[in-house]
Amino acid sequence: MPVTLPPDAIDGYRRFSRFNSPYPAHDDGCAVDLYPEADRGLSPVSGIVRETRTVGCPDRSYAASEDHLIVVDLDDEWCRRAGAEPGTVARVLHVVPEVSPGDRLAVGDDLGPTTRSGFFGRWVDDHVHLGFRAPGANALRASGSLPVEVDVDVKPIAWDGEGVVAERGPTHALLDAPVHPDPGGSFAALASDEGIPLDGGLAHYAGGGAFGGGAVPDGDGGGRVGRADRFGRLDEGTAAALWGTRVGVAAGRGLAWDPVDVLANGERVVGLSLFAARDAGYGAKVVCPDRELAVGEAVSLDVVPSDDPIRLGVG
Repeated sequence: MPVTLPPDAIDGYRRFSRFNSPYPAHDDGCAVDLYPEADRGLSPVSGIVRETRTVGCPDRSYAASEDHLIVVDLDDEWCRRAGAEPGTVARVLHVVPEVSPGDRLAVGDDLGPTTRSGFFGRWVDDHVHLGFRAPGANALRASGSLPVEVDVDVKPIAWDGEGVVAERGPTHALLDAPVHPDPGGSFAALASDEGIPLDGGLAHYAGGGAFGGGAVPDGDGGGRVGRADRFGRLDEGTAAALWGTRVGVAAGRGLAWDPVDVLANGERVVGLSLFAARDAGYGAKVVCPDRELAVGEAVSLDVVPSDDPIRLGVG
């Protein structure tokens, strides 16, 4: 049974993603990353803190040498609203805990500052990783999380792939397009040609997914074509294309990416980082550690079939 986050669970967050990560929990749609307005983790759940723990993380020059886990025994009322079995447990990562075992949490309570963890790439903003475990399951193991859904509509954004670099990071370039249709209000995400709001790392992670709110019209785009439901679930075999190239097919709870490359001005880059956002700073995030895309430079993106697609793992 999936755990469905009610809308107020992400009220304090400007962005979210279920699939934009190489880790198995995200591959299976069993975790969600929540990106805060400021560098503080706000509780998306209510319950009692069971345990906090410091854990090791991959050694990265840009990241802290350790991460942190907060385990929360969820209130029965929160479980009821989320369609979860009473006794379900929440796991929160990437926050330095300023809460202690026995503390009672309400939705929106401050958990502590976020931390730049070696569990995520340099182009990834600080965020709160949230997963759930069934009653009686081991909450400390890395595997075994329940499927997660988010009860929030995400507006699909049609875009032609043209933009200008507005910001440059060490391993990414942020474009000034596409433009958010309702900044500060609803969530929105880059849409496939069929109108599916897309989630994940295209195509540097093995798979991605969809957000709720997009509809897939009838047609024959190289696979079954159906409709995305309110949680972004697609009929098995539903195809998704971007800029005229098929990029993936619905499989399980997400999309299995086709072997494709993302091009910026005709040259291959690592990929596109896809997420749902409601902040005015929304724009395409191009992952390009080996490319010089300068602020003010015009960029034209494309997707093409590949014999040797980039796939980043967890090592």
